[in-house]
Amino acid sequence: MKVKLCEVNAAAREKLPPQFDDKSGIGAHYVDAYIKPMNIKLEDGTAIRCKRRGLKITLSAGAKKGDGLMRRLDVSRDPVAMLEAALQEAATAAGVELAVEDGAIFLSVA
Repeated sequence: MKVKLCEVNAAAREKLPPQFDDKSGIGAHYVDAYIKPMNIKLEDGTAIRCKRRGLKITLSAGAKKGDGLMRRLDVSRDPVAMLEAALQEAATAAGVELAVEDGAIFLSVA
């Protein structure tokens, strides 16, 4: 089952360094703005939650839950690439798939 979670928050890109003062080194303001719209409740009542705590991204889809880390050294210094890798890691750990297509974020549950 593939479900559209939300549109990609285009305003989140404005919070990327150097336009936005961010001392975290991982673009914490960008990450928070990007994942906030992903927190929704699906039509069938399943709650989808995505949150950041430090370097850890936690994605939960109902009872399924997974974590991913923002890896600056292993992945990239670019916050966009770090977030993409962390979200994919969290989705894999939760047993779901995340995809960004045509400016929207989709979730697939097996």
